[in-house]
Amino acid sequence: MDAKLLEILVCPLCKGPLVFNKSRQELFCKPDRLAFPIKDGIPVMLESEARELPADEEVSE
Repeated sequence: MDAKLLEILVCPLCKGPLVFNKSRQELFCKPDRLAFPIKDGIPVMLESEARELPADEEVSE
């Protein structure tokens, strides 16, 4: 994930910062508890494509 792209991307719902998880290839929004997938190196920033994080799953880089 390009660091410059990560600096400008925000959550489409709350406009908050995202956390990149390299092992899962996802961008996490901590406040909304959503994980947006990265497919073929392209972040898919659609709410309908996001995975809801279970309450017991930690958001980590």
